[in-house]
Amino acid sequence: MSKKSHKKSSRPSSPGPTSAKSPGKGRAKAQTIAKRSSGPATPSHESPSKPLKKSAAPVGPARAGTGTAAAAVLAQGDKAPSFRLPRDGGSSIALTDFSGKKLVLFFYPKADTPGCTKEAIDFTRLRGAFAEIDTEVVGISADTVKIQDAFRDKHNLSVPLVSDEKHEMLQAYGAWGEKSMYGRKFTGILRTTVLIGADGRVARLWRNVRVNGHADDVLAAAQAL
Repeated sequence: MSKKSHKKSSRPSSPGPTSAKSPGKGRAKAQTIAKRSSGPATPSHESPSKPLKKSAAPVGPARAGTGTAAAAVLAQGDKAPSFRLPRDGGSSIALTDFSGKKLVLFFYPKADTPGCTKEAIDFTRLRGAFAEIDTEVVGISADTVKIQDAFRDKHNLSVPLVSDEKHEMLQAYGAWGEKSMYGRKFTGILRTTVLIGADGRVARLWRNVRVNGHADDVLAAAQAL
């Protein structure tokens, strides 16, 4: 018994049934893979993000232009855009009303909010000094006339307050555009001040105004004009 088992174990092992069938299985798998790969599926090496990157290139500048176009509309030396809009008290006000005079237009986001209130009070405080150099001051926001009336009465404001509910003047003067607050982007009024010379052209522009000391800076610029 031991001699026979020794002889059987000493023989070289011949390919078993499993190893003999393996080439057939390999060919079947290859054919299956070939059929699957020949279908309409997108090849794995093509990333769908590549076409998006190409299409995003023109979109970026377009969106940036939309957000900054309002701020780029008006420049120093340009002729001031004309306007006629309602003001506090129910009457209207127009650029032609100030022909031959210097004019300060301060655009504020919302009546009776802390920053806008301080700015309007500061311009009211300096209105006499502006008058001495033949300069008028007008405030503009998108608030209704009724709200402007309440704003004027509450804080004893003496400067005219214009209501631009349709944002026409705001857009013309570059005071309407994209804003950001607490990580949220939205469209609204950009705090802006424009000094117009007696010739009807833009003499100075202040964008993204910081309220503290701003009215005094505008007065100094008007005095130097």
